[in-house]
Amino acid sequence: MSVKSFLSWTVLTVLFLAGLSATLAPGAVLGGLEGTQKTAATIGAAVLSLVAGVTLFRREPLKSFLGSRPVLWFLFLFNLAVAVIAPFAIGGSKGTGLAIGMGVVSLGAGAGLLQSRGKPRTERA
Repeated sequence: MSVKSFLSWTVLTVLFLAGLSATLAPGAVLGGLEGTQKTAATIGAAVLSLVAGVTLFRREPLKSFLGSRPVLWFLFLFNLAVAVIAPFAIGGSKGTGLAIGMGVVSLGAGAGLLQSRGKPRTERA
């Protein structure tokens, strides 16, 4: 791995983790925010973590790991189970939003499984 590649991987990882942290706890990470400022910070941090995460996960070795059949099966089944259970475990709009989000991830993993279905398996040495 070259220095430039390592540096870009490090920056993307830091941005992803910072965005994720600020999304989960914007008041604690960014200071005493209230109301509209807290909502704007949460949305901005979510967009930052999404963009950095997608860019990071499209690179090797994460791309091949996330595209492997065992990982896709896990993502499909786990997220499907959470999507089914979430509305009952977490009431109201939060449970519904969680169910929708996890359902979308499950559908994406299922689509990945269908795409890789026709490809021949590679043997490990």
